[in-house]
Amino acid sequence: MSLRRRLALHFSLQFISIIVFVSIISLVLLFVLLTHLNRETMKQNFPAGALENIAVDTQIQENKATISDAWKKQLRERNLWVQVVDMEGDVIGSENTPGLLPDSYSVAEILQIEKTNYYEGFYVYSQVDTTFKDPYFYMLGYENKERESLQRWFSLYSSNGRISGETLVKLEKELEKIEGSIQVINEEGKVVQSTGSGKVKKDYKPLDVLVRTTLPGKFDTNSTIFIDPKSGLTWILNTPKQGAETVAFSIFSEMIRLIIIAAVVLLTLTLGISFWQGFRYSQPLLLFTSWLERMGQGKYGEVLTEKERKKVFKSNGVVRLRYKLYQEVIGAFYEMAEKLSAADKERDRLEKTREEWMTGISHDLRTPLSTIQGYAHLLESGQYRWTEEELQDVGQMIREKGDYMTSLIEDFSLAFQLKNQSLPHQLKPAELNELVRDILLKFANDRTLEEVPFHFKSTDSNLYIHADRRWFERMLDNLIYNGIKHNPKGTSITASVSRQGGSAIVTISDDGAGMDEETVRHLFDRYFRGTSTNERTEGAGLGMSIARAIAELHGGSIDVSSVKHKGTVFRLYFPLEGKQEFFNSPAGKNTGELRNFQEDSS
Repeated sequence: MSLRRRLALHFSLQFISIIVFVSIISLVLLFVLLTHLNRETMKQNFPAGALENIAVDTQIQENKATISDAWKKQLRERNLWVQVVDMEGDVIGSENTPGLLPDSYSVAEILQIEKTNYYEGFYVYSQVDTTFKDPYFYMLGYENKERESLQRWFSLYSSNGRISGETLVKLEKELEKIEGSIQVINEEGKVVQSTGSGKVKKDYKPLDVLVRTTLPGKFDTNSTIFIDPKSGLTWILNTPKQGAETVAFSIFSEMIRLIIIAAVVLLTLTLGISFWQGFRYSQPLLLFTSWLERMGQGKYGEVLTEKERKKVFKSNGVVRLRYKLYQEVIGAFYEMAEKLSAADKERDRLEKTREEWMTGISHDLRTPLSTIQGYAHLLESGQYRWTEEELQDVGQMIREKGDYMTSLIEDFSLAFQLKNQSLPHQLKPAELNELVRDILLKFANDRTLEEVPFHFKSTDSNLYIHADRRWFERMLDNLIYNGIKHNPKGTSITASVSRQGGSAIVTISDDGAGMDEETVRHLFDRYFRGTSTNERTEGAGLGMSIARAIAELHGGSIDVSSVKHKGTVFRLYFPLEGKQEFFNSPAGKNTGELRNFQEDSS
């Protein structure tokens, strides 16, 4: 869960960071685009465009306007002046203004400036800014010497709106000084008269004159216009620009160009992030792949090579930042390598144990078979005359060896069925005190076990579990036989029944030789053989495995504790049946001759 949360948080933050980063880059590119468009537009329509930007950049606080230093410098370089007028007509901010301009304006003066764009010999651009609560009036002015010259020449050299032929030479000399030219056009835009140097335009379209005056930056000449109201003719003075570059600018084409630049920048940025991400996350994946290859080859001790270890860990053993995200995965690889290594060793141990077990089983089967074959050869040869008593002994020996072999085969079959959960069984309610007591009495009544004292401790109340009596008895038989066979004579066997919460507990204990830790740890392994090969069926290495499987078949569990030279205790836990009746436990049905049996009630 910790790794899942961290991965989710990591990739979410990374995704958000990339979005924020790309958004910032996009906004920066958009800002650059708008700034560039605004600058190019201002160049085309300077100084009218400049006035709009000055109005945006000017700060007004406490009825005082402050023009930025950048604009102050440009105004001085271009010999322009600016004034900011408030609602009262007072000038609250100015820059590079001539001394003849007033500090306040009347209503008539402001209306005149707005209508004529002219004041006291200055050509004036004006704009009303309504950004703030109160509107402000911005004026940008400059001396238009070409306009004054054009008006003077019109008054001196015109006749009925045209250039007088007598004064044409004088006008040409005047124009020669400024390398200018004058075209006189009629109301249709046709050039009716032209003089001076420079390229002569034959006619003007309806918008030509307007564009030349409103967007002077697009042309390589300055155009000044004077309209004669009487004749309707228009005088156009064209003079070369001094040090100013012509701006051939189309907003649409410029936007396309800048969008392409922005797309290239974003594409490059995206490819860069993709390559960086790929490199960052491919390195750990390649590392994990090499780990898996080595583990696939069984090299569990080489989780990391020395070179890879230096990549992943610092000198102090801390995971480097690049691999920090995968520290749980790295830890899991180490843990998996250790488990696989342990499993490999355990498999080798089990294989060795299985071989030893098969050798023992072969010996177990060979011994009774040898006996049976020997007696069979003797009987078949006819060389001996057997008494009735000898024949009975031979038959008994052959039967016992056959029973022993049958028991071995039954154990193999039973172990296989339990492993594959295919053992036929039927669980029915059974009273546990009675069930355990009956099984223990079977051993107490066995004449061959007269030297083994048996003890039984029951509960005061009945305990009911679901059990298959046949397999339950087989389970306890294996545990009791284990205590009898692997302990010296005189070792007492105790069986007890108790209750703990919703579970019933059956305990089989002895006070015999006990077992070492290795034997306890592997006691329930299917192929573990803790006894010699000349013992009976229960020594074949399947008895304890079968006992545990039968306990699990009943929904229970089994554990063992043992102390060397002090004895062994088996505890079996079974779930109680839902409804329990509490009364004194009745006596067991299997009474028999109780030679070495002692019963206590707890």
